Amino acid sequence: MKYLIKKTSFTFLSLILALNIYSQSELSRITVQENNFVTEEGKTIIFRGLNTSDPDKLESQKHWNKAYFQEIKNWGGNLVRFPVHPTAWVKRGKENYLKLLDDGIKWAAELGMYVIIDWHSIGNLRTEMYQHDMYDTTKKQTFDFWRTIASKYGDNSTVAFYELFNEPTTFNNQLGTITWQQWKELNEEMITIIRANGGKGIPLVAGFNWAYDLTPVKENPVNATGIAYVSHPYPQKREKPWEEKWTDDWGFIKEKYPLILTEIGFCGPEDPGAHIPVISDESYGDSITSYCDHKEISYMVWVFDPQWAPRLFEDWNFTPSRHGKYFKKKLKSYKY
Repeated sequence: MKYLIKKTSFTFLSLILALNIYSQSELSRITVQENNFVTEEGKTIIFRGLNTSDPDKLESQKHWNKAYFQEIKNWGGNLVRFPVHPTAWVKRGKENYLKLLDDGIKWAAELGMYVIIDWHSIGNLRTEMYQHDMYDTTKKQTFDFWRTIASKYGDNSTVAFYELFNEPTTFNNQLGTITWQQWKELNEEMITIIRANGGKGIPLVAGFNWAYDLTPVKENPVNATGIAYVSHPYPQKREKPWEEKWTDDWGFIKEKYPLILTEIGFCGPEDPGAHIPVISDESYGDSITSYCDHKEISYMVWVFDPQWAPRLFEDWNFTPSRHGKYFKKKLKSYKY
């Protein structure tokens, strides 16, 4: 009898401990309230985070692990963005790729960080023409991706955001044409599919010009509630002084809707992989972070990888690059 009592108590204690661990990894559901992101407790939350490289790339290099996520947390992030390339999704296969996402979402939750799942294509979804073969997708595949994500992670409060399409562009019409009305309708279709399949996260809608320009929203916003808008204001999108132009191009959004800059960053011309849109210096960092802090705009820094540019660290000891030193210091200065 004593043995049974001890065994029962042990089992009950194990269950309590397991439930406690589970509850600690459950994050408050984020929703939209006017132009803010809020927790279930009604507190406004501003996100500062980092982009991973594609989970498929990281896993193939044996770096998709909790230590990688712990380092992101150490740098001061409260949000992490997973860029899922359509070609990687196809190559690895849906079920195997979902296992990567399962692990990443679990590690993020255990460390108190929220997640953006990003369909990482660059180009024109209407014509199905893209900047590079790695971004190739179709409308059907894109819609099915979001059906899959909504069905699997719809109740998972860690997956706070669904970034519907990374960077819409016509590449100066080299990829064909698309009007804002056509782009708006494609996004509305994706949002409908997500919500019909149980997706409770917040859809993120990007503007044209490689996700920079949101000016059409002034006259013709997306016909859906509970969403937010995205911009990628890299340095060369506008000449200095930036601030007034940023307000005209995308900053005005925050007056009415939540806004999140899911990619920002800079690098010097001498840095590996440097390309024109991101070549700048710390003056860009000062300007974009001050602008976001003043207007309470959430932002994400690109990219937590030593090979993709602008890289935040130089090697797998996580030695910060010039760009990384700046943003590591900045992110660690926030009190969440």
